[in-house]
Amino acid sequence: MTSLLNRFPFFHKFLKQSVDMISVPKRDIIRPRLRHPQWLPRPERSRYPETITESNKQFLDEVVKDKLHFSKTSPLKIDTIEPVAEWRRGMKRTGLIAKKIGIYPLWLKNGKKVLATLLQIVDNEVVKYIPPHKFYPQIGAAKPLVQIKRRLGCLIVGAENINPQLITKEYSGIFNVTGVTPKRILRRFMISPQAALQPGTPLCAAHFRPGEVVDIRGKTVDRGFQGVMKRWGFKGMPASHGVTKTHRRPGNIGSGGTKARVMPGTKMPGHMGNRWRVLRGVKILRINTKYNVLWVMANNVPGETNNYCYIFDTILPLRRLKTAPSFPTYLPTIDEQPLPEELYSEDVHSFTDPTIEFKEES
Repeated sequence: MTSLLNRFPFFHKFLKQSVDMISVPKRDIIRPRLRHPQWLPRPERSRYPETITESNKQFLDEVVKDKLHFSKTSPLKIDTIEPVAEWRRGMKRTGLIAKKIGIYPLWLKNGKKVLATLLQIVDNEVVKYIPPHKFYPQIGAAKPLVQIKRRLGCLIVGAENINPQLITKEYSGIFNVTGVTPKRILRRFMISPQAALQPGTPLCAAHFRPGEVVDIRGKTVDRGFQGVMKRWGFKGMPASHGVTKTHRRPGNIGSGGTKARVMPGTKMPGHMGNRWRVLRGVKILRINTKYNVLWVMANNVPGETNNYCYIFDTILPLRRLKTAPSFPTYLPTIDEQPLPEELYSEDVHSFTDPTIEFKEES
């Protein structure tokens, strides 16, 4: 091989170009960022064993409610706001933060049994809205103004009320400005400026309707360090004669020869799970307005039980909203009758309906 390269110098150049074509550029490799697992506890204020009586504890709770203005009743709960503009195709409204609480079966009207995941909307409220001109600030005074006609704003939504005495001063400052009860979970949604909501607006499960299609974003289950058979589904080596201690190993990774290195993106053992994943095109089958629970037709929602996830309108072009939804959200009025406790999709069999019977055609 050495004598061949000495006699034909151009062959060495051709060989180097072929190897470069096989290798994958670094900019095309998507390396997931390592994140803390979901079970890792967050730092909290140190609690001291304060020996106080029950009456004194009730008195302190009353003082906290009077002093902290975010615990007062928001005027939005008395005078609801009206939508700024009518819904048009292409507009983006806010989503919800839901807790995955389990899997439950449902039956369709054609007799088919489907598995649905229950997602509960827990204390969702609007915390803050950032308009496009503040969310996308101008960089440099010498540059011309950027066109922000089609840019989106940012709506911060919180879920699950927490005790204000157990959070830090910096974290409570987020809620002191807007007058909202402190939340455990904060998420942001990119919305159109016409779908902006004032801080303190409550969000419930009636934001969606049965039959609509949504996307669900959540963190997968943290599996820790796993081998190639569990992580990538490898078959493994034979478990019969002649195989010695290589039953669950990956085998040859094909890195010999001129390359002599491990190619980027090779499937190898490593950390599995704890990554953000999006499940698209999920249909809503049933809604409980009393407990704010959604039944979605999917049993593979990312995350384990009691984990939080995003729910927002789907971006799939063929399954987007074609009729006007509750825009910018469901806002009950005084004259409107309250919604029924159970809302079903058109193809879902309600438990209160008669039993489905299929008769043979004679």
